[in-house]
Amino acid sequence: MDFHTLDVFTDQPYSGNPLAVVLGADDLSTNQMQKIAREFNLSETIFVLASKTPAHTAKVRIFHPAGELPFAGHPTIGCAILLAEMANTGDFNVTITLEEMAGLVPVNVSRKGTDISAEFTAPVIPFAFEGGKISDDMAAAALGLLAEDIGFDSHQLSNLQGGPTFLFVPVASRAALAKAQVVNPAFQKFTKAAKNDSVYVYCRNENGFSARMFAPAHGMPEYPATGAASAIFAAQLLKAGELTEGSNVFLLGQGQDMGRPSQIGLSADLALGKITAVKIKGAAVRVSTGKITVLPLES
Repeated sequence: MDFHTLDVFTDQPYSGNPLAVVLGADDLSTNQMQKIAREFNLSETIFVLASKTPAHTAKVRIFHPAGELPFAGHPTIGCAILLAEMANTGDFNVTITLEEMAGLVPVNVSRKGTDISAEFTAPVIPFAFEGGKISDDMAAAALGLLAEDIGFDSHQLSNLQGGPTFLFVPVASRAALAKAQVVNPAFQKFTKAAKNDSVYVYCRNENGFSARMFAPAHGMPEYPATGAASAIFAAQLLKAGELTEGSNVFLLGQGQDMGRPSQIGLSADLALGKITAVKIKGAAVRVSTGKITVLPLES
């Protein structure tokens, strides 16, 4: 089967978040898709299937090495850019509509010269949910930090959902963010208590926010860029009083501490104190193309 790999949320190869896109995946079983995702061993692999609705570009399924996701940002951006480039030449501004498990995701893709980017509206408005009882001390122990490193201004620990779920941990400085790491068994105790195994750690910077995302239970100790977490981050910003009425735009940096810098654009619309839309924007660059062997169906 044909595949491509792209680096997403960057315009430079060998930075950003790598993605595998497998084309023509209609006849693959869930088990086959999972095995292929495990073979690529990237944070996510997206499988492109034919849509039964002519107005939609494709149906897609997204897998990380240990399971399937209803929605993820960097596969959405990367896949949309690839499909747009394969269908168009020269400069263009098109809409790629992807059917994802979480819902329909239209993606606006534009290219002018060598510059290409994509922006989508998150299919689910992010919201808070009740996890287990957690504390700053637990978060600090889980990440190899001090209790005083946790939190800044009005930013506090929280569990948020918008399709997938993330546990948001604000830290007081860029130095604390750089120092953060998964420390077991404290990390496992922390995520089990929170009932959430994806930990998004962030701090303020001069341009917006810097972040890291740890999810060892998904088969990836750390993610260089996380579009879904960035979309759900809008709800964390609302809780912290960072959003004002109208459109709010932020630049999120991720992956710097992995040597794979990423830039993610986040827009959040607020009306009467409630989030009405969240958009994620980023670039992607193709790195490789080839064919992958598919195991028999009974495998």
